[in-house]
Amino acid sequence: MAESDVQNGGGAEKTLSFKAFKPQLLVEAPKASDAVVFYKAAFGAEEVHRTLHPKRKAEQETPAILSVELRVSAFSFLVSDAFNDCASAEKVSESRVILFLETEDIEAAVSKAVSAGAVVESEIAEGDGPYVGNRVAKLKDPFGFVWLIGTPAKESAVVEA
Repeated sequence: MAESDVQNGGGAEKTLSFKAFKPQLLVEAPKASDAVVFYKAAFGAEEVHRTLHPKRKAEQETPAILSVELRVSAFSFLVSDAFNDCASAEKVSESRVILFLETEDIEAAVSKAVSAGAVVESEIAEGDGPYVGNRVAKLKDPFGFVWLIGTPAKESAVVEA
């Protein structure tokens, strides 16, 4: 068995293939609907599919959202109301997830997100760590999720001294 097979969990088993990666953002109930409106306004998200909780009657309560699939460019993510039986809002906010969006026009993207209600935590600056060479801004959305908006470094010739 090759070393790369061992590192990648290889062996005699069939190689797995995934069609999509869709993070799910759990928002304190009943604010998922507000979050969907925010993501549409801030990032131009398009709603793909919505599933409401079957036991909550629309006439009696605000319908609970089991999931809304949103698409931004070529990727999708889910937004759901966090119920007492799944994850508490406190645990959701401690999830340590950072969502990164790459764009060619960082100024416009940050401006649009802020006008929709995001708060700038770090102004646009040269990135560090995994974002070295990129220009990056850090935002927090009204639901507590951290978003990095970045633009890739311009291609340039490397000069060695």
